[in-house]
Amino acid sequence: MDIATLLIQLISGAVGGNVAGGLLKNLSLGTVGNSIAGIVGGGIGGQILEQVFHTAVAGGAYDPMNILTQIVGGGVGGGILMAIVGAIRNAMAK
Repeated sequence: MDIATLLIQLISGAVGGNVAGGLLKNLSLGTVGNSIAGIVGGGIGGQILEQVFHTAVAGGAYDPMNILTQIVGGGVGGGILMAIVGAIRNAMAK
């Protein structure tokens, strides 16, 4: 893993967290909360997908398929973690 891959994961995670927060208003943590949860989730989700598809994507860090995998993994991971944190926060507030 290099710094470019990690940055792609973190940025797409932040975007994914904010998109999920916009779609799931009842679970939203606010822009900053969505971004932070998304960044953490993007890093985790991107790493998981990188390990799963590591053998299939052997073109290097700047291969278009590898970049797409990092964007999808980061975005989905960021959205999922934001939704989980939002659900836990709502459950604790009740």
